[in-house]
Amino acid sequence: MEAALAEAIAAARRGEVPVGAVIVDPSSDTVIAAAGNRTRLGRDPTAHAEIVAIRAACACLGQERLCGLDLYVTLEPCPMCAGAIAAARIGRLYYGASDPKSGGVEQGARVFDHPSCHHRPEIYPGLQEEACARLLRDFFAKHR
Repeated sequence: MEAALAEAIAAARRGEVPVGAVIVDPSSDTVIAAAGNRTRLGRDPTAHAEIVAIRAACACLGQERLCGLDLYVTLEPCPMCAGAIAAARIGRLYYGASDPKSGGVEQGARVFDHPSCHHRPEIYPGLQEEACARLLRDFFAKHR
């Protein structure tokens, strides 16, 4: 989660909402891909940290599935990102802060609980939750 927090801090410095994501191969503890939000930089509403990291990991590995890999993200994924996580077949999802407004995992849409969802990763919420939430609170306090 430290690497995901570093990506979130870098995103904030770019003026992006501070969310970071890292994809790790747990068998070797190797980081496959890391990213922060890039929606403003890329003028791309789909460039959430999770999506950018999934795209990079798939490109790095030369495959469309990330079976057995872990995703660490500082904020509960939104429904779009949860759908991408399911499509990529991520093995385990670790996230920091819950997102009561836009979350798609344990809040709101609960994508993985939907009958049409073909894959549900193991989910581990609340990892370094306070640090992740504080980063978001501080960012939005400055921008409101």
